[in-house]
Amino acid sequence: MNETRDHFWLRVALTVTLAEFFGPMIRDFGASHAFHPDWVGHARVHLVWLLGFMFLSGLVNLYLLWFRRPRGVRDLWLSAAWQCCNLGGFWIAYVLAPVYDGEIAVEGVHTEILGYDENVFVFTLLSVAMAGILWVLRRASDEVA
Repeated sequence: MNETRDHFWLRVALTVTLAEFFGPMIRDFGASHAFHPDWVGHARVHLVWLLGFMFLSGLVNLYLLWFRRPRGVRDLWLSAAWQCCNLGGFWIAYVLAPVYDGEIAVEGVHTEILGYDENVFVFTLLSVAMAGILWVLRRASDEVA
């Protein structure tokens, strides 16, 4: 496998999966979440804090993937690990939702895709994609070593 080609395609794949750092900023910074009149003001602060963190994390990921010089496989691993933290955070919130009386889907806001809540569907796709990325990244790292 050609290291340059592999790294390029891994950067492309990681760029696609890091889009989830930006999606919530678009989707949740509105009346359904950040400006929801029934939400306690402090909960809104935490949401906007999280959205800001995710947005800035996405920018740093883009920097690692495309602008940092010299580029190396360590930057790809760092981007992937950071993105796994984001994915893991969602799955923790999903699994623990019954404990804190959380709701994954808001009626009238979220839709279903193939019978699954859009969040669960998208994060499942992202998690499967990330597993594939980690597999290819491992192979590319073994060949470089």
